[in-house]
Amino acid sequence: MKTRAAGDPSRLTPESRDLLANPATELLFSTASIWEVVIKNALGRRDFRVEPRQLRDGLTQNGYGELAIRSEHALAVGLLPPIHTDPFDRILIAQAQVENITLLTTDDKGARYPGPIQAV
Repeated sequence: MKTRAAGDPSRLTPESRDLLANPATELLFSTASIWEVVIKNALGRRDFRVEPRQLRDGLTQNGYGELAIRSEHALAVGLLPPIHTDPFDRILIAQAQVENITLLTTDDKGARYPGPIQAV
């Protein structure tokens, strides 16, 4: 079985691994995620030591489509309750809600939002 997670697949629940491995699942990554990696990598953050171009290339080569940030997503951020202050996480949550797509997250705060957010 090929698990198509961008990070460490062992951190995912069995249900999440099954979802990612299912050929019927449309896999997406957000432009916001690449933007976050670029910024935090440039700041020298140790938890963002991946080369952004390699990450993007790896995602697209493994069947992920790109979800661009649209103004509707940005406006939806303003409607979110103040559970989370990280702007990158908030745009991902807004995108999931607006597009009605499941967001898999390891972030406890992010998983507390209503909508198609799934803790892994």
